[in-house]
Amino acid sequence: MAFGRAQRVGTPGQTVELVSKEINAPAEIVRDESAAPSEEVELYAIMDSVRASLIEIIDVKQLDQLSPQDARAEIAKAIRSILAHRPVPVPGFLADRVVDDLVDDVLGFGPLEPLLAQDNLTDIMVNGPKDIYVELDGRIQRVDVHFRDNSHLLNICQRIVSTVGRRVDESSPICDARLPDGSRVNVIVPPLSLNGPTLTIRKFKKDKLTLEDLVRFGSITPEGAEIIRVVGRTRCNLIVSGGTGTGKTTLLNCIAAFIEKSERVVTCEDSAELQLQQPHVVPLETRPPNLEGEGEIKMRDLVKNCLRMRPDRIVVGEVRGSEAFDLLQAMNTGHDGSMGTLHANSPRETLRRLETMITGGGYALPARNIREMIANSVDVIVHASRLRDGRRVITHITEVMGMEEDTITTQDLFTYQIEGDDGQGNVIGHHTGHGIIQPRFWERAVYFGEQQRLSEALQIANDRMPQDRSFGLG
Repeated sequence: MAFGRAQRVGTPGQTVELVSKEINAPAEIVRDESAAPSEEVELYAIMDSVRASLIEIIDVKQLDQLSPQDARAEIAKAIRSILAHRPVPVPGFLADRVVDDLVDDVLGFGPLEPLLAQDNLTDIMVNGPKDIYVELDGRIQRVDVHFRDNSHLLNICQRIVSTVGRRVDESSPICDARLPDGSRVNVIVPPLSLNGPTLTIRKFKKDKLTLEDLVRFGSITPEGAEIIRVVGRTRCNLIVSGGTGTGKTTLLNCIAAFIEKSERVVTCEDSAELQLQQPHVVPLETRPPNLEGEGEIKMRDLVKNCLRMRPDRIVVGEVRGSEAFDLLQAMNTGHDGSMGTLHANSPRETLRRLETMITGGGYALPARNIREMIANSVDVIVHASRLRDGRRVITHITEVMGMEEDTITTQDLFTYQIEGDDGQGNVIGHHTGHGIIQPRFWERAVYFGEQQRLSEALQIANDRMPQDRSFGLG
């Protein structure tokens, strides 16, 4: 019997019939199934058969009106009904796999769905259809998850990037996108990727992390967290620096939590991933060029446009090019408390990278003028690192002091000192102050009534300082 198109009855949230009552499987699929040389091939053959039947009987418009949970339930019900009408019964364990995998394929992101559901994973790295790794507790490990082939993987990649209006193909083989939960996605496909489509997902936890969470994880001490709170509350211009995968975006989100709810915040990102909780946030996102190579909106265009939007603060998801000049200009012209992240291996390198970005942007300014702009714009650098045991730690809270001749001077308020390891690969260290009693932004702390908190936090941090060490300007 041919597959009939279902009559959809009911409203969203109610049970809706997706399939006709009499369903038989096409005979040719049965032959493919009996000829399958392995369980995996048999699984794919059954999935192809059921998928073809499912396309015939699903009313997509009505399905879109259901909640995700109801939609999954209805699709699963339809698949089981199709399986029940096959001439050759499908074993229960195989039927369960067909249902789970096909529901994930139809409504989600295929084999990645179980990984995306795990909140303890931070990265998912797909190096090809059969080669998938994850980062768990700071360590990378291979997982027993795979796609059918390159075509299957590419289809999932296309589905991911299409949700944000982007595309990935031979003419546009690199794409940055995001998942509905805000997780960051990078896709690169042939001919640039030699082993097939390569997909990298930086996952974000469903529960937003706070500074208290970072203290609980050991990333920073309570007094260090208090110093950061004061920095956020007193509208210091801030750069969060660190290497890849050190938690810069998470840290920026934590600091941004101390922005006053009355302030207007404009964010600029390549792929929107910041999760600011303030009520008055205007998120902006860059746009790649179209097929004709036109219509591209770069980060610098967004940052420049921010200045016309009456922001109290500007937050740049990642500073990586000539937009550094415009961000520093904004910091230096009344938009106190602006923030951004930047890839660097130390606070000192952060300053050098800012200078390099401005110079590389085509600005014909003397080096001293650029450094003076940086010194007058950036107040504090918070640096994060990932230790060799996988832990992410805030290693520096560094203040930009000013200029001495042609050099930008800095002083560390708070750092992480490594002492060694415990013999099992775990790093041993401690956070310490550097003897600073009144930092450069002390007057800001007084103005905002935060001087007592800052003084107490610095005192506790300084009490951890080794007695035989002294610290000066960087």
